[in-house]
Amino acid sequence: MKKKKIAVLGSTGSIGVQALKIIKEFSENFELSLISANSSDKLLLEQALFFQPKHVIINTESGYSYIKKNLKSPFTKLHLGDQALCDLIEGEDFDIVLVAIVGFAALLPTISAIKSGKKIALANKETLVVAGQIISSLVEKHDGNIIPVDSEHSAIFQCIQGESFDSVKNIILTASGGPFRGYNKQQLENVSLKNALKHPNWNMGAKITIDSATLMNKGFELIETKWLFDVSFEKIKVVVHPESIIHSLVEYQDGSVIAQLGEPSMYIPILYALNFPKRIKSSAPKLDLIKIKSLNFEEPNKKIFKHLGLAYEAIKCGGSYGCVLNASNEVAVSAFLKEKIRFIDMIKIIEKSIEKITFVQNPNLEDLLEIDLETRKFANSII
Repeated sequence: MKKKKIAVLGSTGSIGVQALKIIKEFSENFELSLISANSSDKLLLEQALFFQPKHVIINTESGYSYIKKNLKSPFTKLHLGDQALCDLIEGEDFDIVLVAIVGFAALLPTISAIKSGKKIALANKETLVVAGQIISSLVEKHDGNIIPVDSEHSAIFQCIQGESFDSVKNIILTASGGPFRGYNKQQLENVSLKNALKHPNWNMGAKITIDSATLMNKGFELIETKWLFDVSFEKIKVVVHPESIIHSLVEYQDGSVIAQLGEPSMYIPILYALNFPKRIKSSAPKLDLIKIKSLNFEEPNKKIFKHLGLAYEAIKCGGSYGCVLNASNEVAVSAFLKEKIRFIDMIKIIEKSIEKITFVQNPNLEDLLEIDLETRKFANSII
């Protein structure tokens, strides 16, 4: 059996690390051909020494110097910077490009993968939040193939296999509610960074964990759902499901509701995307419904967690709204992680940015790059 050649963009992040564990576990199925990171040079070096991929890319000059000094492998070529990554994605032969880069930085590499006809396993939300229309047009033009990796969108993708999308009535995204589910406004004023990083169910990177605490993560998933599955916002619902066992549901016109269930782990969505359309026997944690006993659901509180409402606005408005939403959120989360602002200040920074930055109805890629920079500059100025 021919091994699938895998490129993992963002190999030192939470999704990337798990993907490499899967590639190691199923080494007879997968071959790691490329890994990249922004600045985590020590972990990237460890990965390079173990897997000996053909290409390693890092974005910092200090990281490049460190890895170059210590790699010493005749099998691996080291590269510096985003442009080198985009060039390799377009020029090299990969069966799957797993986009696990967090944030806006994934946009250009994803576009390179689409233009070069690569199959993409997309674990990055921000690409579609910022440039959903552009990405959708490119996918159509280049006959692209995107398989979602987020647990919610992987669940939807699994639930619609073999079905006509015309028969879908609603898509229902589930949200754990994060560590502050049930909190009122006064309680949120006093939450700490330490508590915000304690997700009740999922083990994720810091940025995504904070987005889950504000429900911005779910908001981004709303926008993703629109572009991945070409549905109107009226058909996308969110319910809070504290156990995080049901990852998403699809309601059909005949009244049937199909759900995908599993333990709160990214193992299955990553493996499913890498091996699609076949399923493979794995060591994934098995679901024990008897042990779980009950599954609960409730409405999200949009008055307290305003991020979710802003995401609905982004879907309705389109244009550059998502770009401003994402850039201001990235700046706000970064400031909160550095304890420069309070938890409740994040929404204020985002709202002020949306109010300040000029809306563009039909932005091109250059417009979005400029709007992203302008938004970050403004958001940082009010911090």
